[in-house]
Amino acid sequence: MIGVMVVSHEPLGTALIRCTRHVFGRLPPQLAALDVIPDEDPVAAGQAARELLARINDGSGVVVFTDCWGATPSRIAMELSDPLKVYVLAGVNLPMLLKAITLRRMPVHELVEQLVEAGHRAIRVIEPEQEVDPKARAAR
Repeated sequence: MIGVMVVSHEPLGTALIRCTRHVFGRLPPQLAALDVIPDEDPVAAGQAARELLARINDGSGVVVFTDCWGATPSRIAMELSDPLKVYVLAGVNLPMLLKAITLRRMPVHELVEQLVEAGHRAIRVIEPEQEVDPKARAAR
C-alpha cells in the first residue's frame, strides 16, 4: 500500500492528519506528518523526514505532500523525491489527502495523476446561494 506523508509548516501536517482520523473514524495506516517549526535546522528536519519515510514505505511507493512550493518544508520534501518511488506534490489540501488515502492501492504514478486532478477540482468559488446538494433545496 502506498505511504502518504505531509511535510509542512507547523501545525498544518498534524492538523490534516487529525482531519483524516475525523473523516475515517480511525487513523489510517502508513500515514505520517512532519511539521517544520520556525528556525528549525533543515538538516535535522530532513533526517526526521527520511526516518518517517522509511517507516511508511513498504516498497509500493510514497506520496509526499507539502504546503507551499519553494519554502523550507518543500525543499525538505524534494530531497525525498525518488523517480518512480517517491512523488512530491506541492499545494496540499484535505480533499487531495483523503483521495490519496482512499485510492492508494493503485500504482503510485496513477495515484499522483488522480491527486493533481482532485486538488484542482477541490478549489472553487462558492456563490452565496449555491447549494452543495441540489436535493437539499427540494427538501425545504
